[in-house]
Amino acid sequence: MLRGKFKKEFSLKKDKLYQTDIAVVGDKVKFDLNDDGTGFIYEIFSRENYLSRKAPRIRGASYRGERLEQIIAANIDQVFIVTSISEPNFNNKTVDRFLVACESSHLSVKIIINKTDLDEDNSVKHWQSLYSDIGYEVFLTSTKTDSGIEELKSKLPGRKNLFWGQSGVGKSSLLNKIYPHLNLKVGEISNYTSKGTHTTVTSTMFFVGDNTYIIDTPGIREIDPYGIRKEDLGHYFIEFKNFINDCKFSTCTHNHEPGCAVVAALEKGLISEERYDSYLRMLETVEEDINF
Repeated sequence: MLRGKFKKEFSLKKDKLYQTDIAVVGDKVKFDLNDDGTGFIYEIFSRENYLSRKAPRIRGASYRGERLEQIIAANIDQVFIVTSISEPNFNNKTVDRFLVACESSHLSVKIIINKTDLDEDNSVKHWQSLYSDIGYEVFLTSTKTDSGIEELKSKLPGRKNLFWGQSGVGKSSLLNKIYPHLNLKVGEISNYTSKGTHTTVTSTMFFVGDNTYIIDTPGIREIDPYGIRKEDLGHYFIEFKNFINDCKFSTCTHNHEPGCAVVAALEKGLISEERYDSYLRMLETVEEDINF
């Protein structure tokens, strides 16, 4: 439990609602432990980093300004974005939203494309190549054939690893395959929606030996990165970085402005159309103006 000064509070600042820091998975804290195993946190140490997103809207809630920031976890060494090639189908625009959330928090991030045994049209190679070419390490895995499992496992020791992705992509199945003693609950794909059902309901950190930690997070249906301005979004598409400084305007949003070096790179085939389309769609949803 949290002592009074750490309980959840909200503050209104310039028409935007912010949530004050409270303890999250991965935080380093001081606490008093009771004989019955309960306890009270009385100090939270400064975070080295943290991962967050816009908090989902709560039905019936009424508050002014932008949505709250929901912190997923803190003090993370690396994030694995887990996707699937099928059931549910691979969605590069969703992957790009996860990537922007991680890049904006300056986190080391890798991509897992799971359920490769269901890749009937061999599309997994296209997506692996697209993301590998721009600098991301991509793992192709299947819990049915064990493909890629050992390679993935070799990247985990000695680190605090967070697994993050949509519902139904197989996060818990992967972790059970790598660490069978975790025995995490595994969900099914809804026949009606073809989407995953929620099984993990809160983020949980597990110690698995050799100074290695696994953070299993709830599957989510949608992801909106938090606190990003339009003129900054391009910095979190890592392949844009080679061209951004050559844009005519320092506040270029790489959309309609003349003299945009990013658009010029797109026209030369140096930036993929899939990623640029993701960028434009995300640009429509970020805040017009954010004051910190």
